[in-house]
Amino acid sequence: MCGILGVMATSPVNQLLYDGLMVLQHRGQDAAGIATSEGNAFHMHKGSGLVRDVFRTRNMRALPGNMGIGHCRYPTAGSSSDSAESQPFYVNSPFGLILAHNGNLTNTAQLQEEMFRQDLRHINTSSDSEVLLNVLAHELQETAKGFKLDLDTIFAAVAGVHRRCQGAYAVVVLIAGYGMLAFRDPHGIRPLVIGTNETPEGTEYLLSSESVALDTLGFKTLRDVEPGEAVFIDMERKMHSRQCAKNATLTPCIFEYVYLARPDSVIDGVSVYEARLHMGEHLADKVAASVPVEDIDVVIPIPDSSRPSAMQLAQKLGLPFREGFVKNRYIGRTFIMPGQTTRKKSVRQKLNTVGQEFKGKRVLLVDDSIVRGTTSREIVEMARAAGALKVYFASAAPPVRFPNVYGIDMPTRGELIATGRSDEEICREIGADALVYQDLEALKASIRDVRPALSVFECSCFDGEYVTGDVTIEYLDANERARQAKISAPKEDGGASRQLHANH
Repeated sequence: MCGILGVMATSPVNQLLYDGLMVLQHRGQDAAGIATSEGNAFHMHKGSGLVRDVFRTRNMRALPGNMGIGHCRYPTAGSSSDSAESQPFYVNSPFGLILAHNGNLTNTAQLQEEMFRQDLRHINTSSDSEVLLNVLAHELQETAKGFKLDLDTIFAAVAGVHRRCQGAYAVVVLIAGYGMLAFRDPHGIRPLVIGTNETPEGTEYLLSSESVALDTLGFKTLRDVEPGEAVFIDMERKMHSRQCAKNATLTPCIFEYVYLARPDSVIDGVSVYEARLHMGEHLADKVAASVPVEDIDVVIPIPDSSRPSAMQLAQKLGLPFREGFVKNRYIGRTFIMPGQTTRKKSVRQKLNTVGQEFKGKRVLLVDDSIVRGTTSREIVEMARAAGALKVYFASAAPPVRFPNVYGIDMPTRGELIATGRSDEEICREIGADALVYQDLEALKASIRDVRPALSVFECSCFDGEYVTGDVTIEYLDANERARQAKISAPKEDGGASRQLHANH
């Protein structure tokens, strides 16, 4: 769930990238980085923390150039990592490349071995993004005729990446002296959208994880990057594209619509806000079939992602909708916090109750999803402490019973409250009087209500079906061991600025 940006403009892009990362901050609060290109030189600054904390005026001045990429990160292994794994990543051979990646490769271990044994490339970190960068660099080396790149070479190299890399990846890459490359995995699991801005000097291009960055930076949405497609924008700001994967099929991550994306984004032709409204309508039907509606006095959302669903649910059931929680907006998203202890401690710092909305009432709390259950349990306790007579709980998503391996921080089965438990057992665990989950088919229908042509989704965290077909029990066990090792490792803070001279 990282956020990526790529900009090809007619003027310096450092401020555009900074502003865009601020808009995408919800996609990652662990680290941030910006790289720009000026002639044959790259300039980069990255470090741990929020965007506003990583970049100072002196850092921004050291990022000249009209072409650049940005990244905001949270760690998929579940713990805050050191700045060495912050993105973008850079390699100078055989061409100067600098890359930012959203997603997660599922065959990283195999690729690392190939890098060492066959490709003779050294990997400095445990990041799958650095592996992906080196795979691309190797494929460019294999397909290039001498030391010159052309469109056929670039697109053939991306086809090589698709053949070798498994998992989810939306990628933006700067190629020194040539232009900017972007591509998306053959399943289109992670989002990537293209926007344009017309200026007197010509067309500018912006690629982003979410359309909201295009809107706020004054770009018009052109289209989504298709699954398996590569888009290349040359130094004359001309866009070229080609399908580089066989049997590419759009299978977007359904959790983007449930929680990850901002409601004002449009992902693969679907308004996230509209999809969440429809989730509320479908959830209302399930609530009405599970709990006597006359036994509910008020519907209260758990800020912020659940608000559209809760609002629509209340309207359909004819119930009052009230804001019962006030959110401290200076506390990060608890879902992506690295450790369970940190997450639990943060809930009461993040939310406070409006007492009169609970006292003496039977309340229905609506959340977008229940992952670990820690937040839900704390919130139910807060509602009771504020005087609620009964606390019902509804989730706009089905039970999260399986790990997500495509870039969301939920890789450990033991941390998922729904794994191995029935709905009734989960209800007791969180302390609610009743618990209602959205059905998976209803969740899919919520998105199809907005775009009927979107027929399949990546739903592995709900149904355990992994679209890449390479996720085994052994893989999940290895993920859990790696997660535990990272949680135990010390964190290294700090940022780094560099000027990188590329060979090409």
